[in-house]
Amino acid sequence: MKEENNYSLLRHNTFGIDVTCSKFIEFESVEELQNIVCNISENDMPLLIIGGGSNLLLTGDYRGTVIHSAIKGHEILQTDDGVLIRCGSGEVWDDIVLFSVCNGWYGMENLSLIPGEVGASAIQNIGAYGVEAKDLIYKVEAVELATGNLVEFSNSDCLYSYRQSKFKKEWRDKYIITYVTYKLSKNYTPRLNYGNIRSKLLEMGIVKPSAVQLRNTIIDIRNSKLPDPKVEGNAGSFFMNPIVLTSKYEELAKKYDEMPHYKIDSEHEKIPAGWMIEQCGWKGKSLGNAGVHDKQALVLVNKGGATGKEILNLCTTIIADVKSKFDIDIYPEVNIK
Repeated sequence: MKEENNYSLLRHNTFGIDVTCSKFIEFESVEELQNIVCNISENDMPLLIIGGGSNLLLTGDYRGTVIHSAIKGHEILQTDDGVLIRCGSGEVWDDIVLFSVCNGWYGMENLSLIPGEVGASAIQNIGAYGVEAKDLIYKVEAVELATGNLVEFSNSDCLYSYRQSKFKKEWRDKYIITYVTYKLSKNYTPRLNYGNIRSKLLEMGIVKPSAVQLRNTIIDIRNSKLPDPKVEGNAGSFFMNPIVLTSKYEELAKKYDEMPHYKIDSEHEKIPAGWMIEQCGWKGKSLGNAGVHDKQALVLVNKGGATGKEILNLCTTIIADVKSKFDIDIYPEVNIK
């Protein structure tokens, strides 16, 4: 277990914001976490539970305790209809994707190269290119903060929806995740119809990609659109894509016939937030030291020396502009503290 006071969080957020927390605690086992929970006092409050910091914007020093999982490892259980892989919450997400693909266990390919750790996948319901973590999660294990008791949740318990779960709502700050079990398939069924996956494959002359080829293609697409946080601080997609009533989409489509959209059901459409931000003129533009990426308007970046408050100011300005132009509310996907 690691415990330090006045700890720099620079290495724990991909925006590269140099702030500190009053106390930092890192646990490597369930038993260590239970001991931490049982010894937390009022002086340690408030608590902030973090993963890889890839979905986090820190707007100033955190006057409380930051807790981070360093539980590693994975266990495999073969079943008749698939494979269960139980992963420590501190495992790097993409390491698990690579491990699964290399072993012929399928379902995670489209989620390749998403930054962050396993624990966050169950909280955020991470997703990309037509696949979400909820499609794979079998069970979530956690420690209850109020009691230190071990608890388990099924997929249905977590009430997953687009970038949402009960961990982000009524269970917020009530549990710390220790393990996530995913159910993967032994049968490969590629999902190619989201975004430009299929066209990218055809450029390479690939019609029926293997799982490795699909993973590599996803990685190429992401690298072409998203900046490396080691070079230019960012948290990936900053905003969620709004889901609107079909009637609202049809109203806007009459004015913007090129507006991209994805049908959710008979009554709802998803409109890419990045497209709307670009239409508002923000792509490649800056506000102080905070900017919008020049290749993907959904990504906010630290142009160098930006504070969390500068990035937040850019966020709120963009939200207001999108609302003014399209009469649609967009919301941050990033956790703002």
